[in-house]
Amino acid sequence: MAHSPELRVSDRERAAAAERLRVAHDEGRLDLLEYDRRLADAFAAVTYGDLDRLFTDLPRTTELSVLSAPSVPAYSVAGAAAVARSAGSTVARRPAGLPLPLKILWTIWGSVVALNLTIWLLVSLGVSEPVHFWPMWLAVPGVLLGIGTAITLRVRTNAR
Repeated sequence: MAHSPELRVSDRERAAAAERLRVAHDEGRLDLLEYDRRLADAFAAVTYGDLDRLFTDLPRTTELSVLSAPSVPAYSVAGAAAVARSAGSTVARRPAGLPLPLKILWTIWGSVVALNLTIWLLVSLGVSEPVHFWPMWLAVPGVLLGIGTAITLRVRTNAR
């Protein structure tokens, strides 16, 4: 069935196009580099025109056998990661960053510790008798902040 080139495509149609490209690669019609490029373009396609441009130099028989398949899996994040890896990109799952309020609290705590250590060092160098290491009390809010951060990150990773 022919569609207007400016109409938007669905995830299912992008997946069907990717399958058609895979068949063309398996038949030897596309080398690996061209297949990877076209596959990335297929998942980035917005309109039927974008998809049609991927198949201008491929025979229509491949299209008919693939598009008549009963079920085509929908596009998924895992599929996109596989496409990116095959294209040479690195897809690394990294843990979610700290929430902004925790970043602010850690920055404030680190600044206060640095300021107190500097003051303690200047005072202890300026007097002849030993000065009690009072900045050690800043470890208490640091430990509490660390516990709060660990709990927050655990809750955020379990929520996914």
